[in-house]
Amino acid sequence: MKKEIEFLKKIERQDFEKGIPEEFKNFPKQTVDLLKKMNLKITAAESLTAGMFQAAVATIPGASNVFDGGFVTYADSIKVQLLGMDPQLIEDNTVVSGPVALAMAKLSAEKIKADIGVGFTGVAGPDPLEGNPVGTVFISAYNRTNNEKIVKEFHFSGSRQAIREKSVLCGFALVQEIL
Repeated sequence: MKKEIEFLKKIERQDFEKGIPEEFKNFPKQTVDLLKKMNLKITAAESLTAGMFQAAVATIPGASNVFDGGFVTYADSIKVQLLGMDPQLIEDNTVVSGPVALAMAKLSAEKIKADIGVGFTGVAGPDPLEGNPVGTVFISAYNRTNNEKIVKEFHFSGSRQAIREKSVLCGFALVQEIL
């Protein structure tokens, strides 16, 4: 676990303005290979990343062995409509929160019947949202096979795209942490 925490901190500090640094480019493939080896399926519900995590999974050859589909739930109403999220959860915590990220992870896994669900919510910018500054991101990973879950709060810097790319990589790191 300490290795993953160091990895997350390294991503948080790294400059992503010229794209994903070389040292991180193979991380999604490593995660998908682990899922294949363990015969597990993954899904996600994404807000600020708008499908980037799922696209990263699908880019890897053999992804169909571990990925059947997922959700892009940018608007609060779509989180309620597609995932079945309780609107009161959003109202009580704001959409950019740990409880909402966890609900996105759990509900996506339940809806798709995947073993692993990942939830992404946050502020990519350029403006703050509901009192949260740009770069505030909550990511959750949920393992439906053993009910293990993790929720992390991040404060990324950089452009909108850099914040989204960092979020995706941290999502893969959290998945590895709960496998």
